[in-house]
Order: sequence, then structure tokens, then C-alpha cells
Amino acid sequence: MRHILPKDAADMYALNSDPEVLRHTGDSNFVSLAASEQFIRDYPDYRVNGFGRWAVLRIEDQALLGWCGLKRHPGGMVDLGYRFFQRYWGRGYATEASLACLQWGFEVAGLEEVVGRVAKANTASIRVLEKVGMTFWGEEPCEGIQESLIYRIRKG
Repeated sequence: MRHILPKDAADMYALNSDPEVLRHTGDSNFVSLAASEQFIRDYPDYRVNGFGRWAVLRIEDQALLGWCGLKRHPGGMVDLGYRFFQRYWGRGYATEASLACLQWGFEVAGLEEVVGRVAKANTASIRVLEKVGMTFWGEEPCEGIQESLIYRIRKG
């Protein structure tokens, strides 16, 4: 995993152009390739928080599979998020990347707790959160998703 870079704009544009990938996110696609590149250039999280969403690359060929990472929200909450191209779903990449992010968050960033917010209908993502050790914590609307669940994991 590494920072998402402007050279990744075409992949990020393609990822966010797939309605099935966005189905449970509450997000919309980029309006253009240029907008994707500008989003990446303006992305403040690495500078402001020292972490953010990272590009996930396959080791053997450096193919960009999607992204995974931690995000600090106003108020201090840190969430784990991920998004992968459909062709890589069901292969364990989300679980592997999520475990690496959590380990980094607890051991390097010194986080005490990380949450995972997920649409109630997104059973595949719920399974990933459970596989990485998160447990159900509550329900509340989340960034455009009315029926959203919150999972969490604490350091230790």
C-alpha cells in the first residue's frame, strides 16, 4: 500500500465510475478524469493526519486493486474504509489490506479505536469487518446512507 498519487487518477476515475462499486457508499462518481486528478492533488489527509486512504497494489505486478485506509473525521473518530474493483472482489484483498491498516493504526499511529461504517445491505463488507475483528457497535445514518451499521475494534 502507498499514498494515492496523481498518476492513479485514471484508475480512481474508473473505480468510482462503476455503479456497483458505489452502490453502498453514498458517494457519487467523479465528473471527469480531471476531477479525479484534482481530488487526489487536493487530498489533505496525508498532510493533516499523517494517514488516509492508500492505494492497494498487487505485489506480483503492481496492479492497482483499489484503496483501503484510515480516515480521521471531525471530532476525532477514525474509520476504516476500502473500495476495490469488482474483478478483485472475493479474493481476500479487502481483508488483508484492512488488517494491515489496523495494525499500522494501532502500532504506528497509536490509535486506541477504529470504527467501520457500512450500509446494512452490504453483507460482503460486513463480513470483512467481522473477519478483521470488529464487532457490531450500533446503527446510525452515515454520509448519505440511511440504514448504516457501525462496527468497532479497540487496541489490545
